[in-house]
Order: sequence, then structure tokens, then C-alpha cells
Amino acid sequence: MKTQTLFQLCRIGYMALVLLLSGYFIRLGLNGNYSLVFSLLWVIPLLLPLKGIITGNPYTYAWGSFILCLYLLHGLTLVYVADGAFYFAIVESLLIGALLIGFPYYARYRGRELGLGIKKKKK
Repeated sequence: MKTQTLFQLCRIGYMALVLLLSGYFIRLGLNGNYSLVFSLLWVIPLLLPLKGIITGNPYTYAWGSFILCLYLLHGLTLVYVADGAFYFAIVESLLIGALLIGFPYYARYRGRELGLGIKKKKK
């Protein structure tokens, strides 16, 4: 797969995840299930790597996977616990799973194209 194709897929998947989770948590905040401050605390970590993901920075794709792990835990817990949000939790978990595969691959391949990586020590 070409790097540009992988970049587009990861970026679209990430934006879909941001919209999906933002809508979910804001809806819970407006319904009174969560406070709006608590809902924003769930959305803010997801927005931290936004600039780097849109611009295609491979370093951001590498560390952005760690943030996605928090949301994967949320999705898997929701699959197990929630009755009404079962299908939402499945979609969330599958989308995050795909991003957890795509992000490191993009970071690796794009980093190679740019010549980034750990430099070997010269003797």
C-alpha cells in the first residue's frame, strides 16, 4: 500500500472517530448523564494530535496510538457493560482497532521515506 493511500485512510478514520466520540459524549452531556465538563475531558485528549495527523507528521502518528488505547478501553468496556450502546461500542472498537494498525504502519513507512529513525552510533 502506498504511503499516501495509508495517510488518507488514517486521516479519514481519525476524523470519523473524533466526530463519533464527540457527538456521543456531547449528547451524554446535554442529556444530563454526564456533566459538560466531564464530556469535554473525554474529548480533549482525542484532539491533542489533531494538527499532526492532518499534516501527516509521522512522529504524531507514532505517539497518537497511545491516546487511542484509552478510547479502546472505553469501547471494549462499553461492549461488555452497556445494553443500549452495544452497536456503537462495536463500531468504536473496530474503528480504533483499525487506527491502531494503520497509525504505526504509516509512521514507519513515512519515516523511512523521510529518512527519519534512530541514527547509528559512529565509531
